[in-house]
Amino acid sequence: MLGAMTRPCPICRQPADSETDADFPFCSERCRLIDLGNWSSEKYKVSEPVLDESMPDEPALDDPSRGEKRDSK
Repeated sequence: MLGAMTRPCPICRQPADSETDADFPFCSERCRLIDLGNWSSEKYKVSEPVLDESMPDEPALDDPSRGEKRDSK
């Protein structure tokens, strides 16, 4: 296993240790719940889409990358 990590809590900036704090990366359950509340109230937002919406979900039927061969007549 990797060594312990110490980072500042993202909410209150107190040191949080990965070996001793059960709520790591938060220093306490209180800070973890504050963060959860921020997400659920939409205080935090993802600034860029995760997926490129300009790409189709499925390849076209005649797309050679599908691996299927079509019979030519």
